[in-house]
Amino acid sequence: MNRNVVFTFFLFCFVTICRGSGTDIALDAKATLLHRIDSLNLLIYTCLLTLTVLTIWVFKHRRVSWLHETGLAVIYGLIVGAIIRYAGSTNHITHINVNPEPGTTYNLSVPPDMLRFHFPASLPITPGDSPIANKTYAYSFRGEIVNVEQNEIDLKATFDPEIFFNIILPPIIFHAGYCLKRKYFFRNLGAILTFAMVGTALSALVIGALMYGCVQLMPASLASSFTFLDTLYFGALISPTDPLTVLAIFSQLKVDVNLYAMIFGESVLNDAVALVLSGAIQNYETRYSHDGGFEISGFLGAIGDFIGIFSLSLLVGALMGCLTALMTKFTHVRDWPLLESALFVLMSYAAFLIAEVCELTGVVAVLFCGICQAHYTYNNLSSDSRNRTKQLFELLNFLAENFIFTYIGVSMFTFPKHHFDPWFIIAGFITSMLGRAVNIYPLSFLLNLGRKPPIPVNFQHMLFFSGLRGAMSFALAIRNTVSEARQAMLTTTSLIVIATVVLQGGAATHALDYLRIPTGEGSNEESEALPYRDLYHATDTGESDTPRGGGDAGGGQKARLARVWGALDSRLLKPLLTHARPPLTETLPAFMRPVARLLTTTHQYTQGDNTLRRTDSDSDLCIDDPQIPSSIDPQQLWPGLVDTRISVEGITGSNI
Repeated sequence: MNRNVVFTFFLFCFVTICRGSGTDIALDAKATLLHRIDSLNLLIYTCLLTLTVLTIWVFKHRRVSWLHETGLAVIYGLIVGAIIRYAGSTNHITHINVNPEPGTTYNLSVPPDMLRFHFPASLPITPGDSPIANKTYAYSFRGEIVNVEQNEIDLKATFDPEIFFNIILPPIIFHAGYCLKRKYFFRNLGAILTFAMVGTALSALVIGALMYGCVQLMPASLASSFTFLDTLYFGALISPTDPLTVLAIFSQLKVDVNLYAMIFGESVLNDAVALVLSGAIQNYETRYSHDGGFEISGFLGAIGDFIGIFSLSLLVGALMGCLTALMTKFTHVRDWPLLESALFVLMSYAAFLIAEVCELTGVVAVLFCGICQAHYTYNNLSSDSRNRTKQLFELLNFLAENFIFTYIGVSMFTFPKHHFDPWFIIAGFITSMLGRAVNIYPLSFLLNLGRKPPIPVNFQHMLFFSGLRGAMSFALAIRNTVSEARQAMLTTTSLIVIATVVLQGGAATHALDYLRIPTGEGSNEESEALPYRDLYHATDTGESDTPRGGGDAGGGQKARLARVWGALDSRLLKPLLTHARPPLTETLPAFMRPVARLLTTTHQYTQGDNTLRRTDSDSDLCIDDPQIPSSIDPQQLWPGLVDTRISVEGITGSNI
């Protein structure tokens, strides 16, 4: 009797364990399948990037210039996306119909972040199975399901848009700032700021107004889904430029450095401007406009938000760059180059995250952090860390850029939220070109009123032609695709990016010939990553600091702001943040001498004449510096430097 009871007990336990283990096995099988699909997805993009790299090598070997690597990435992405979309087998996605409980309050336009599925005990079960205890499952919001019959790889081939903003974009923007320290950039700073800030805002306003007028002429079903703020947001996201293809061709053909500087500088800054502008537009209706219409107070408040967020984000990035410079100056972390490089990367990425946490703009912060890192921190790094950081961010920028363009091609077929409307797409192409024209030609006319020498007409045409759209426009468009209006924006933006990168990028060489822009005019310094030259470089190579054309000022006409900044930087900021001379003990007032001694390192006192061989490009910040003489007296560079040379009689009787 006891044996039967024991046997029955063990049999019951065995059946219960088998049922539990059967459930675990089924869940493990599902997790394994999802893992394999994720691995296949990553393998597809890895193979696409590998194919792009190999094709780039073939093109460079054959000297093919009619198609850039970004255009290749887009084309390969389109091909693979079409294969996944039309050649892949579809499978039924398991689902269950869920209705909200009576009395539940929710907003139809903004779905809830999470659904709690209650598994009741009264749910029918298979005869013979034991009752199921109540359970509650949480499902995170993913988006609207367009078709229940879909390919699993279709769903996995699309990424969370936050991945672009938090992982892909930061190294791209930081690399742009890290390579921004150029003398021709600062010579053309007035034009660059005008095109990047005033021009981008003006372009967004023009595109938004024209698109709103075009939408009102479209079918009522489409017109009713767009407001003026929607079209204005489209103008903001489509205004930033990404002329990688054109700049690569400029570098190969050695195009005028001032034209290169204006295109490069504008593309770097207008990304940040467009991101802050789009955020201000999104906040306008919720924070300032009570009825969704235009209000003067709300408009002024949005402008204040734009200026405040941009300025504070800039300040966060600059402070993080300066803090990194101080840490590398007053510590001996340079004795371990690996730790030094890790600190450099982490502090740079922290600038982006701090700005995002503080509800600022991380892109602006990481951009100006990169500028400060290049201008100050780079000078404190060991030679190993200098090479490692420069090559690391160059590699990350290359991979991130090509990944985004590959993803743009793939998502044209796999992303389920596209909305193709021919009239909206045509209007988007036309208004984006008009917005670019408004950015360039009227502002160039105004700049030429006080600019010597003026921007030539063929340069203006090339600036207009270089308005390719790229990563920032796509990232802003794909961030929100809930409504039909945003889905139409994403589709139109993707097509504009593909068309400009492939067609305009491929025709850049022909545009240079047609516009008769001279090429082969010596070394294009702007295209080289961080060319930290020696102080004597300009004299040794016979290169003149006078611009070949397009500079903001002629020789001897340095702007007052540039003179003030140059004096502040060389006599205060550089001695404070780096080991540069003169030390603060010679430049600060006498009553601050104790603080100056505390902030001055022994290396700054003892480096002596070695400071003549600079390892950075500080002279690039000085606009139209006079020619550096072939013989430089240290007393002329640093008047406070004490001459410690002594005369020693040599063996031959001559003084040494």
